[in-house]
Amino acid sequence: MTMKRLGRGQRLALILALVAVVAIGLWLWLGRDRDESGRYQTEAVVLGALTEEISANGTINPVRVVNVGSQVSGTVEKLYVDFNDRVTQGQVLLELDPRLFRARLAQSEASLANAQAQAELAAANAKRAAELRRQDFISQQDYEQALASARSQAAQVASARASVEQDRANLGFSVIRAPVSGIIISRQIDIGQTVAASFQTPTLFTIARNLDSMQIEALVAEADISRVREGQTVRFTVDAHDEREFTGKVSQVRLNPSTQQNVVTFTVIVDVPNPDGALLPGMTVTASFIVRGYKDVLLVPNAALSWKPKDWKPQRAPAGQRDDAGPGTPATLFVLGAEGKPEPRRIRLGASDAMHSIVLGGELKAGDTVITGLVEAKGD
Repeated sequence: MTMKRLGRGQRLALILALVAVVAIGLWLWLGRDRDESGRYQTEAVVLGALTEEISANGTINPVRVVNVGSQVSGTVEKLYVDFNDRVTQGQVLLELDPRLFRARLAQSEASLANAQAQAELAAANAKRAAELRRQDFISQQDYEQALASARSQAAQVASARASVEQDRANLGFSVIRAPVSGIIISRQIDIGQTVAASFQTPTLFTIARNLDSMQIEALVAEADISRVREGQTVRFTVDAHDEREFTGKVSQVRLNPSTQQNVVTFTVIVDVPNPDGALLPGMTVTASFIVRGYKDVLLVPNAALSWKPKDWKPQRAPAGQRDDAGPGTPATLFVLGAEGKPEPRRIRLGASDAMHSIVLGGELKAGDTVITGLVEAKGD
């Protein structure tokens, strides 16, 4: 049987058909390469451990701080300490100009001497008046007046002596001494500066008694304060040592709240050991309060809770079924089905950390593959 030769038009049609078949095949091959199962980021649901934490920010301060002030006014004449100096109890920190205090003390001592002389004279007059009264040479009134004068002069002596003690004490107060042993962490005075102690005691120095033990004053939100307890373990970091994690213990939950921009927080004191001196006063910390640890619980990645297909619409629970039945918070995530397509699953969530959440119930089991996002195409 002899085959007819194809005409030019027929050959052209055949070539076009072959090109169409190749194009369809290439499109199908590319579509298979971008199939549903190939463009999703996934992660397996596992059984594991999780630690529930509360996050808060705070500031490191010494446990015991003493503000050193002055009870008298004057000009700083001598200054013996500076920042970071270690001092012992009773050590001289500074001296005020003593000239005015010495002049007042001298004046008081002179007044005391004068009062004592007047008192001695009045006492002698009273003694003579008593003798004259026995001989009936003076009236009873004159005698009692002499006695009153003697008592008044004795009172003047006591008053002058008190003034001497006061001026002597003020002279002593012109020398500022350390009330406790510790480290100078603040100095707010310099030589030649005038100290005015008229209405309130000015702060000259701040002494930290011990920097080997510090404390964190953390601000915890009112929504989390019910889960904070004394003795609770706290892990925290500071910017100066971002590669290191420190630990402490909650020692006090202060009941005095503070409100800023309608946000209510409570101050929680955390005791922190500082044997190597790495923690300095004023450092800002990011703290995590360890609330509870869980073991052998079903964990789902938090990224899976936020991803949803573009064409997915939430469905209401069937009639007669409550969506909020059972413990935990309801949520919907998607698992990778047998055909490579996302399938919604309803679950209930418990405690969480930065990476995972605990599954308390729902249509999920260990080993299921949940979708956490889309794989970005190369060249996009």
